[in-house]
Amino acid sequence: MVNSNQLGYNNKLQILLFMTICHLLFKFCVFLQAKFFILMIDLGITGKVHDESRQGEALLLEGGTTKNNGRKLYIESYGCAMNFSDSEIVASILQEQGFETTADYNAADVIFINTCSIRENAEQRVRNRLREFTIAKVKNPGLVVGVLGCMAERLKSKFLEEEKLVDVVVGPDAYRDLPNLIDQVDSGQKAVNVLLSREETYADISPVRLNSNGINAFVSIMRGCDNMCSFCVVPFTRGRERSRDPQSIVKECIELFNQGYREVTLLGQNVDSYKWETPHPAHSKGEGSEEATLVEPNEKVLSFGEDLGEASFGALRRLGEAALGEVTTVNFANLLKMVAQVSPELRVRFSTSHPKDITDEVLYTIAAHENICNYIHLPVQSGNSRVLDLMNRTYDRDWYMDRIDAIRRIIPGCAISTDVITGFCTETEEEHRETLSMMDYVQYDFAYMFMYSERPGTLAAKRYKDDIPDDVKRRRLKEVVAKQQEYSYLRLQSQVGKVQRVLIEGFSKKSDQDYCGRNDQNAMVVFPVGNDYKPGQYVNVLVERTTTATLIGLVCELVTS
Repeated sequence: MVNSNQLGYNNKLQILLFMTICHLLFKFCVFLQAKFFILMIDLGITGKVHDESRQGEALLLEGGTTKNNGRKLYIESYGCAMNFSDSEIVASILQEQGFETTADYNAADVIFINTCSIRENAEQRVRNRLREFTIAKVKNPGLVVGVLGCMAERLKSKFLEEEKLVDVVVGPDAYRDLPNLIDQVDSGQKAVNVLLSREETYADISPVRLNSNGINAFVSIMRGCDNMCSFCVVPFTRGRERSRDPQSIVKECIELFNQGYREVTLLGQNVDSYKWETPHPAHSKGEGSEEATLVEPNEKVLSFGEDLGEASFGALRRLGEAALGEVTTVNFANLLKMVAQVSPELRVRFSTSHPKDITDEVLYTIAAHENICNYIHLPVQSGNSRVLDLMNRTYDRDWYMDRIDAIRRIIPGCAISTDVITGFCTETEEEHRETLSMMDYVQYDFAYMFMYSERPGTLAAKRYKDDIPDDVKRRRLKEVVAKQQEYSYLRLQSQVGKVQRVLIEGFSKKSDQDYCGRNDQNAMVVFPVGNDYKPGQYVNVLVERTTTATLIGLVCELVTS
């Protein structure tokens, strides 16, 4: 006869066996998804909004932390650059509470997944990952598992009550509350805070740079979105649009430059709608007042090649005032100018622009500053005006083409990338061909292309029937991808034989005998390692040939000024 203890032991073995099988199935699904995205990688997409090479990346503090109770934190991030930037904010908040990070979730005391709701497959990946963490929770009953970000509001009840996958759910505007929420879970309660804010920008929090190469950094300039695109969940998951004060943005960029970073990417759902109203001096002696300074008097900013102890640029103390003059409202063009003036050796990128808001003033600002990269991501979504109206994009085909013409006129040679959705509700074959003809007109350098995926809670899900069959969506997507492959390769070929200024980011993925970095137009360039240059420096590279995704060449000189 089998005793009860043996039965209990056998049951545990069966549970672990079942979870192990689930784990293997999950890994297989990830493998299939990776195969799908090889196509996108082959198109040369190196600076995209959703960087597939980073999906599910575990964030790890590279420096020492202030130890308190020594609890280990594991954070995985999915989705857009904003999510990865937010994970750095979360790590900074919890670092202050004595947490340390780990790259092994089995060693963690707290696990967070920073989530994305833009595409259905992103949500499924997160669900599968959460189920995988249940294995770790069986081994460590005190483990806290939580969901952060865009899935929090929409799926909080399912995660907490129905599926019982997590202990804590936290929305994008509630990260300051994380220490309290973790305390609640430690006391045996489930914890939720998904309240959206009209003010929160985390401007006072200095993000820790996780898994950083020490050269490129994200800088968030705004949060939320007021564009109610009918296919998009962002306004419902990230709240209303609000801009961060420019002084804190410039100060962060100065600090990054002093630490050796040489490229910043200014992030926002729609950077062109950035707007900061400077408080009147009579009402404020803080940020925005006449007495406010961007950096402390003894704070130093480095020139190219100098050490922190060697440089002192007191003129930057009032950089904002010098850049703006009498301006009391700071728009995106003003902010770009302020950041560009931190140093000519600090390269500036931004993402993402909106066709209805990008102005000639922004374009002229880019043209006037050599260190603002000649690269603009301008999502078109569709080339047909009726479909654009259904999407509530608030521009039509002619308006978009006018913005493209302005970019070509004001910034000759500027690279342009885009987003395309195929098979949106009621899209006809003729309307699909207008998207293809738009691609012919612009000849994009890169594109991020997707079949329409209905997202619950969006305006499109409420108003329109998702009536295009999947096989039609796939066929249209295949046509869009084929056309973009043609133009991506054409754009790269046009740079062969030319000298490109490249910021060295590190070793090539394929060989430690080669360095890689991006040029001004955001194309990846690979070239041999040399003794006279290193990551973080600029070099001029003569491009000799190209693959479908990468420029390959030789260094002809080190850029020293």
